[in-house]
Amino acid sequence: MRVVLDTNVVLSATLFEKGRVAWLRDAWTKGTVTPLVDRPCADELLRVLGYPKFKLTRDEIEALLGSYLPHAEIVETSSVNPGRLPRCRDPEDQKFLVLAQNGRAQVLVTGDQALLALAGQTRFTIETPAAFRERLKKRV
Repeated sequence: MRVVLDTNVVLSATLFEKGRVAWLRDAWTKGTVTPLVDRPCADELLRVLGYPKFKLTRDEIEALLGSYLPHAEIVETSSVNPGRLPRCRDPEDQKFLVLAQNGRAQVLVTGDQALLALAGQTRFTIETPAAFRERLKKRV
């Protein structure tokens, strides 16, 4: 299943081994889901991992990225027309909608209320990590 995981979901899945979304690591490692990533989303992830509050060394950041990026499919979105997408009230989150559409994602997984408010307005589903987990359980 092709999915876009917003930055906070990726952070939670990679930083917190016993966190609420740690199960996502298994999903992408086993190939149950294929996370999609483009340059803007990867840049944001790298920037956020470098926040002082996380106190991560360069090696730790590389290890976290190494647990995620090799399982992701790279999508080129810089020259692609975003088509008819709703406008997110947070312009910084629009990149996830563009990635999901251009990467032909089935689901955009987010806890962000600005993105969740757009559920039902796109050809892909927008849902919380908990709802996505239930979706995956039904597929098994």
